[in-house]
Amino acid sequence: MPNITLSIPPEVYERMKKFREVKWSEVARRAIIEYLEKLEKGTISGEEITRMLGKDFREAVEKTGLEKYEEYYEKSKVVEWERMRSFTTRTK
Repeated sequence: MPNITLSIPPEVYERMKKFREVKWSEVARRAIIEYLEKLEKGTISGEEITRMLGKDFREAVEKTGLEKYEEYYEKSKVVEWERMRSFTTRTK
């Protein structure tokens, strides 16, 4: 089975140390599986994702004006169109 490294804040680690009997790798494994199932089923909300990404992310999103998102959206459409167009085969 593959291994991953997980970083956590020191204060969380200190709290975890109080419960040495808990298999924290199993807790993390189950949480990852549950989260993947939500993503695959499409049952996770945008609000839940932003909550999980944290306060800093949410504040950055809220500070960015709608115009900026619309600009990024338009640019991404152009980039995706160019990318897809490069895959088309031309016949002579």
